[in-house]
Amino acid sequence: MNKLIVQLAKINVNNMVTIKKPEEIEVLRQGGKILAEILAELVEMAKAGVKTIDLDRKAEELIIKRGGSPAFKNYSGEQLDEIPFPSTICASINDQLVHTPAGQERLKSGDIFSIDIGMKYPAADGYFTDMATTVAIGNVRAATKKLLKVTKQSLMLGIDQVKAGKKISDISKAVQKHVEANGFSVVRQLVGHGVGYKVHEDPRIPNYYDPRMKDVTLEAGMVLAIEPMVNVGSPAIRTLADGWTVATADGELCAHFEHTVVVTKSGCEILTNI
Repeated sequence: MNKLIVQLAKINVNNMVTIKKPEEIEVLRQGGKILAEILAELVEMAKAGVKTIDLDRKAEELIIKRGGSPAFKNYSGEQLDEIPFPSTICASINDQLVHTPAGQERLKSGDIFSIDIGMKYPAADGYFTDMATTVAIGNVRAATKKLLKVTKQSLMLGIDQVKAGKKISDISKAVQKHVEANGFSVVRQLVGHGVGYKVHEDPRIPNYYDPRMKDVTLEAGMVLAIEPMVNVGSPAIRTLADGWTVATADGELCAHFEHTVVVTKSGCEILTNI
C-alpha cells in the first residue's frame, strides 16, 4: 500500500486514548459549532461552475476570521519525508473518496462533492475538531441520492451507539449493518479516530467489524471523529498520481460524512452541530 493512502486518517497505535477535561470540552464545543457554521457556508457556495480552490480559500478565510487555524493545511503526519497537504479542505468529487487537494476543477451539475474540514481552535494552544459532508451538485440520479442518504444515516446510527460503557465495535457494527443492508460497501483501509489534542489520536474507529481487531470501551470525556466512508461498488481504494487523492478502485461513486462527538455517561454530544 502506498504510505500516503492513510495520510490524513492514520493513527499512531502507540498513543494512549485521551480523556478531555470539562473545560477542554467546552472549548471543543465552541470550535465545533464554528466549524459547523463554516461548513454550512461552504455547502451553500458549492454550485455548478465553482472551482474547488475558491471554496478552499473561503474556508481558510472563515477559519482565520473566527479565530482558528486550518487543521489540514501543511499537515504531514509523523514522517519527516511526507509531503505536506496543500489545502485547507479535502475537496473530493464523484469517485474521489477523501484527501483530494483543492484546485482548478469546477463543480458540474450531476457531481457529488465531499468536503472534509478540520480546525484548531483557538489558533494558539487550541483543540481540534473535524467534520465532513457529501452534497449533490444540481440534479443527481435517485441511486446517487440513496448513496448520500444511507451514508449519512449510517453516521447517525453509529453515533447512536456512543455512550460510556459501550465499545468501538458497537459503532462499527451499526455502520456496517446499515450500509451493507442497502447494497453498498464500507471502506476498510481508512477509519475514524480520536481527536482533540491532535488532528488524529487513538482510538481507531473502523466502519466495519472484525473480531480480530483490538476493541476499546468508551469512557466519558473521549472525543471521537466518526466518519463512514461508503462505496457504491467494491470497498477497494487506490491513491491517484498526486500522492494524496484516494479514489475508489473501480471508479464507482462514494460518499463520506463525519462528526466530532464527545462521549458522556448517558450518550454523547455532537460537537460539530450548528
